[in-house]
Amino acid sequence: MTDTPPWRGPAEQNAWCRFVRMQEKLGGRLSRALQAEFRLSAADYRVLVHLVDAPGGRLRPPDLARSVEWERSRLSHQVARMVKRGLVGREGCLKGGRGASVVITPEGRTAIAEAAPRHVETVCWLFIDLLTPDELRTLARVCHRVIEQLEK
Repeated sequence: MTDTPPWRGPAEQNAWCRFVRMQEKLGGRLSRALQAEFRLSAADYRVLVHLVDAPGGRLRPPDLARSVEWERSRLSHQVARMVKRGLVGREGCLKGGRGASVVITPEGRTAIAEAAPRHVETVCWLFIDLLTPDELRTLARVCHRVIEQLEK
């Protein structure tokens, strides 16, 4: 396939390609650091962050899937791996008695508590510290605008 979709201009194509490449490189570096230092995958970390912030450390699978922007099947496989490692558990829902919730375990809380400070340090070193305060404010505004569009 040699035909590529046309961009409206080279500036847009350049901005998009650099944004995608930055995400790939940054995600890869952060993922490798989590794995090497804490034996957590980026997916483990993402699930644990959402659970530790949830009331009672629990979320119903559909809510957790929406939070992490994954298909339910991907979440199901990820949760199964995390259950085997003792990071999360499955418990019956307290309301309505139907379904099950994914619940962070004490081991999961320990894992995120140990990894989070170093993860934040790495995020700052690889990204935040490279930007000026004005650039950070601009980035936050741009991200907010895009997120609003995606949540419509």
